[in-house]
Amino acid sequence: MPWELKEHAGRHYAVLFHYALPDDAWAVELSEAVPAAENPDAAVTHLPGAAFLVTHVPDEDPNLKPTVRVWSPNERVVPYEVMRWYMEQVADQVERCRIAFEQGGPEAVE
Repeated sequence: MPWELKEHAGRHYAVLFHYALPDDAWAVELSEAVPAAENPDAAVTHLPGAAFLVTHVPDEDPNLKPTVRVWSPNERVVPYEVMRWYMEQVADQVERCRIAFEQGGPEAVE
């Protein structure tokens, strides 16, 4: 499962991409990243944490629209720049799914 990291105002955020089989859609998750194991030689310093925003991007039916779900039991503040970055990641995934569908179906999305 690939992910992207972004630092903003001293906090780290992650966008994780994976296929949600029960939903027949790609899931794009936003979380606050957590520090990776203490290893000064490690290339990865942070890993995705528990998702608090999840967007499902359907890839089998071009008529279905993406949906955003909030998964946070606590109030959370998401900086505008982080939200824009997340939504750009979602828009890119939507575009990849639509192109793949036009080129022969959902298996071409990866």
